[in-house]
Amino acid sequence: MNARSAMSQYKKIGVHSNVTDADPHRLIQMLLNGALERLATAKGHMERHNIEAKGKSISSAIAIIGGLQASLNMDAGGDISSNLDNLYDYMQRRLFQANIDNDVTVVDEVVGLLYEIKIAWDQIPEAARKGFRPATMQ
Repeated sequence: MNARSAMSQYKKIGVHSNVTDADPHRLIQMLLNGALERLATAKGHMERHNIEAKGKSISSAIAIIGGLQASLNMDAGGDISSNLDNLYDYMQRRLFQANIDNDVTVVDEVVGLLYEIKIAWDQIPEAARKGFRPATMQ
């Protein structure tokens, strides 16, 4: 096994272990981080004119945002869940367009929106996290 293959396996095990051990709040943090990482990677591919890799990175970010959207608890979340649902839908549509137009400014717009959500999510007090259950975990 070469070093690159070993590193890939290590990363897969590390991510699986993190997911297995994470509470629902942490899982959402991981999804937000993953989407932001994919978009940063996509921007790099855009700058290097690597169209195929850019498309894969943006598609991965869109899928992660879809996962965030699917995790919304519309019954318990009220207006917040409804607003996030609309915002996630908007972000996905914008990223589709950014991919078509190869537009870094649109990617930056979505990164800014995701970052704002991440900041708010990270500030949820520990006591409030105890009762949190995404819709997909109910």
